[in-house]
Amino acid sequence: MTAGQIPGFVDLQVNGFGGVDFSSGELTEESFTLAALSLLRRGTAAFLPTIITCPRALLLRNIGIINAAVEKNGEFAGRVLGFHLEGPFISPESGAVGAHPPGSVSSPDIKLFDELYDSSKGKIALMTVAAEVDGMAELVRHAVSKGVAVSCGHELAGPADMAKMAEAGATALTHLGNGMPNMVHRHNNPLLAGLAEERLKVMFIPDGHHLPRHVLKVFARAAGAGRLVATSDASPAAGLPPGEYEVLGNRAVLEPNGLLHNPDKHCLVGSSATLLECMNVLHKLEMFTLDELVKIGFENPLVLIGMSAADVAPALRGISFAEASGWTL
Repeated sequence: MTAGQIPGFVDLQVNGFGGVDFSSGELTEESFTLAALSLLRRGTAAFLPTIITCPRALLLRNIGIINAAVEKNGEFAGRVLGFHLEGPFISPESGAVGAHPPGSVSSPDIKLFDELYDSSKGKIALMTVAAEVDGMAELVRHAVSKGVAVSCGHELAGPADMAKMAEAGATALTHLGNGMPNMVHRHNNPLLAGLAEERLKVMFIPDGHHLPRHVLKVFARAAGAGRLVATSDASPAAGLPPGEYEVLGNRAVLEPNGLLHNPDKHCLVGSSATLLECMNVLHKLEMFTLDELVKIGFENPLVLIGMSAADVAPALRGISFAEASGWTL
């Protein structure tokens, strides 16, 4: 499959779009539908709505709302591929927790996972966990037995932790190089440990802000197109004009250049870009061929969650990227 043949890209991490927050208590079926349809018209063939660390009741509420919206709209078949739970089983430590609310972080809890899984009607496709937390391997094995892909992120993990997760069945790293403290051990840190653990795919955010060019170059050489999975980490502010917003419980400023950050915490608050915009940033760096970009932005994401191009909406099959999105790479 070439760049001209794909109907858009597959984004495994979308926190919201156009001012709609998938983790908000204000989410409705109508607001999710409007946000998702808008995103799907901008070069995204399919995606996983992502719910970050929240109180249990809110997790259950929003899973139910999104499921109901998807079931009622035929346009979402083969395009909204399930859920990505980014938490609540992550590290509560400063730096590692990122923009997630520390008070809602949960220790590994199989009973809670099962409740969330059953609420999703078995549609949790991906879950992010912190590798170094005691008892996480048992939760990972359980989630994998249910068909959930597990990714490691928002953590303070070292090489032994990453190896333990891979042995338990984890298969990826969530937005590697982000969701970690600015100051870490020079050798034993999540970035180097993740790159070194070849059993884990590398999800990363090539939006021009989350990772500088030299880090992307290291990723290209250390992981290669076969192991990389691009994601937007699109925040609710994606698709909005520059300004100040409330994003994932944080005061966030969206700069004219697309940088979305919390000036109080000195951290990023997700991305303001679509995956198409991320792929264009990556394309301009001239590190990958067009066919490699297809693997990174379309094929590899599907493989990670146990799917293939045949699982993307039948209505999109045979439609070229330009026809589906109105854009060209």
